[in-house]
Amino acid sequence: MKTTLAIKGMSCEHCAAHIKKALEEIPGVVSALVSLKDENALIEHGDAVSLAAFKKAVSEAGYETA
Repeated sequence: MKTTLAIKGMSCEHCAAHIKKALEEIPGVVSALVSLKDENALIEHGDAVSLAAFKKAVSEAGYETA
């Protein structure tokens, strides 16, 4: 499955890398492509991963989801 998640608060590539790492640490996530320009993340994952898990990981990394 693929999910696109809007993210607020990113200002540089370091921010994007931090969010990518947080998302990819979630069990069941295959990959996360974070775009600073588009202010979102495209997450490839298994069926068992919930949107709430993505939002929690982003929040714990210090950023907001839209």
